[in-house]
Amino acid sequence: MESVLRDISFAFRSLRRQPAFAITAALTIALGIGATTAIFSVVNAVLLRPLPYNDAARLGTVWNDMRNRNVVDFPIAPGDFFDLQNELTQLDGVAGLNTFRPTIGGDGKGDPEQVVGAGATTNLFTMLGHRIHLGRNFVPEDGTPQPAQPQGDALPNLDAPPPPLPNIAIISYELWQRRYGGDESIVGKSIEFGNGRADIVGVLAPGFELLFPPGTNVDPRPDIIVANRVNYETGSRNNVFLRVVAKLKPGVSFEQAQSELDRLSADLRSRFPIKQTANSNFRIEPMHVDLVADVRPQLVALMGAVVFVLLIACANVANLLLVRASARERELAVRAAVGGNRWRIIRQLVCESVVLAAVGGATGLLIAQFGIDALIQLSPEGLPRATAVSLDGTVLAFTAVASFAAALIFGLLPAWRASRPDVIDVLRSSGRLVGGTSGRWLRDGAVIAEVALAFVLLVGSGLMIRTFIALQNASPGYDPSNVMTFLIQNNRAQGVEGRAAFQRTMRERLKALPGVIDATSAGPIPLDGTNSLARFGPLDAATDPSKFQQAITYFVQPGFFAFSKTPIIAGRDFTESENRPEARVIIIDELIAAHLFPNGNAVGQRMLARAITPEAETYE
Repeated sequence: MESVLRDISFAFRSLRRQPAFAITAALTIALGIGATTAIFSVVNAVLLRPLPYNDAARLGTVWNDMRNRNVVDFPIAPGDFFDLQNELTQLDGVAGLNTFRPTIGGDGKGDPEQVVGAGATTNLFTMLGHRIHLGRNFVPEDGTPQPAQPQGDALPNLDAPPPPLPNIAIISYELWQRRYGGDESIVGKSIEFGNGRADIVGVLAPGFELLFPPGTNVDPRPDIIVANRVNYETGSRNNVFLRVVAKLKPGVSFEQAQSELDRLSADLRSRFPIKQTANSNFRIEPMHVDLVADVRPQLVALMGAVVFVLLIACANVANLLLVRASARERELAVRAAVGGNRWRIIRQLVCESVVLAAVGGATGLLIAQFGIDALIQLSPEGLPRATAVSLDGTVLAFTAVASFAAALIFGLLPAWRASRPDVIDVLRSSGRLVGGTSGRWLRDGAVIAEVALAFVLLVGSGLMIRTFIALQNASPGYDPSNVMTFLIQNNRAQGVEGRAAFQRTMRERLKALPGVIDATSAGPIPLDGTNSLARFGPLDAATDPSKFQQAITYFVQPGFFAFSKTPIIAGRDFTESENRPEARVIIIDELIAAHLFPNGNAVGQRMLARAITPEAETYE
């Protein structure tokens, strides 16, 4: 150990005598280590780090796939959720949830605020293992279904239905701090929540997240969670909205759980014709695997690219070390001539490489931190757990291993070559440099490897740049220039006429703002990641449900297509007189027109669609 420390001390002195070489080599390694560490921190947070839940390996997400309609990852209906709860023996529990954007207020804390809300079954936090910081967790009674409206002679006064039960809510730690300043008296208070009120019974511990795959319309950080008051036993089989998490029993595999889900799917198809025609099937996926399925290939490819960058840096430093070894041939020959052990010389030279890698690794951590900050700022919306990216212990250990591995890669071969000097020729040279041709094959090989790696990276980056330019130039079908979008909740607008009046007033007031040319509304907004699906088909699908297909549906105001500069290639836009639920008119895209009416013009034809009613209706 003492001799190793002496070698390290000698390595520092040797490198200090050649500061230009030492700085150049250390910075080269620092850039490679910094880039590799920054990307690995993303890979670690997204792909490697376990989910922040208890027994995360036993958690799975359950989806409904309608295979005859090419629909996957569909939500679960309340009635189906009841069967998942009660018919499966391989599961330790099933929890359902959905997220939305309510407005809260009436708490004496300033203006009403739009927040991220979630409705959940009362066992959600118990299943995920997230702690309650203040107050209490949900109890089963918090999910008692709302009382039904009175029927017949159920009540003496038929105009006075049973009063609705209050929403029972738990708020996030972050909302508690931001809006309520950590005031513990908020527990037990009632606040305005959407159209009603909510009784706050608890505050979650910090950092709660709902981790679902991108595109499933689940906000990961809800501010307020209420217990769903839904009668699942008598619930709808068509009104789908629940995202479902299941927990396997100890020792049960996902394959075993899937087999049981297949049996339940077959039973439901035999009982409900609509499920048979859609070929509805439940599917369970490990929660972590499901979360990262879409981003895993990109992150693995990106990690491979930065490893290439690190290898190029190692090849650069290896070349520098070979040149430096050529200049030190006389020194090394003298050491060999006086009895210096070859392995001792190799160890000395490798120690110099380790010192360079250590300095480069430490500098690389600083570069990586800047890189991580930039990655978080630039990360796409669909990257899960982006806020968890950091230089934690795992990343630091990776940096240390990567630095040591780099030292061996760029240091061992030059050290091996330099430890075998031609002692007689070198000592006879009387100071002339004879190492110019010695080891040239090794230097040439390093250059060839470096160029080859750089060429691979260049081709890959060229393809990515070409793809990026193509995406930038691709037309989305509308003009987003100078358009500002925002989400508005008109929770207090009652009835069809009330909502219509609200939207008219909103558009008129927006158009009156200075600089505003026009205003409209739509739900959802194109390409915002939210998909509203509806069933459609030809008229004979009424007797042959297998002809129904699934499509993304938008609800828009008259004039929306002119506003967004979306071309209508046949027919016309909606009129104001058609802006009412009973007007059964519809605008379809070119793909559906070709599918339903391949032999003629679709304008004026009739079709079936289930857009705003429980069953499909006829539209023009």
